[in-house]
Amino acid sequence: MRHVLCALVQNVPGVLSHISGMLASRGYNIDSLAVGETETPNLSRMTFVVVGDDSVLEQIRKQLEKIVTVVRVDDISSRDFVERDLMLLTVSSSSENWGAIKELVDIFRAKIVDVAPETVMIEISGPEKKLEAFIEMMRPFGIVELVRTGRIALVRGNAKNGKEN
Repeated sequence: MRHVLCALVQNVPGVLSHISGMLASRGYNIDSLAVGETETPNLSRMTFVVVGDDSVLEQIRKQLEKIVTVVRVDDISSRDFVERDLMLLTVSSSSENWGAIKELVDIFRAKIVDVAPETVMIEISGPEKKLEAFIEMMRPFGIVELVRTGRIALVRGNAKNGKEN
């Protein structure tokens, strides 16, 4: 089962390497990881996507909560949340396929951010399934390069007034 975990951590050097190293040393694979400063500059939010059953999830939570720089860990998988991923990809382009590429960019509400004589760079954000579908539609043109941020997520509504895991 896929779990989305959000960890609020102190914004200090070494937190990311400490947490990712701890998870790796215990054999847990991180499918996606994004980290960034929050509305409070001394705190960062780490969003992990991990795969495993409930016992694996519980072990990961327990291990994370033992780390001094971790303020709170929430499994938001069972809650109503919004998630996004950002992707940049470069595809081969020519005068023959330019119209088809532009049409797909418009349909997926993506954005062309760079044009070169033989390639076009596209920016797209959204849920994982949307990005996966866009990748499949771009494959026939020839994907030259692709980079993704990893998922970020927040619980819908006012999380401070709701129950937190």
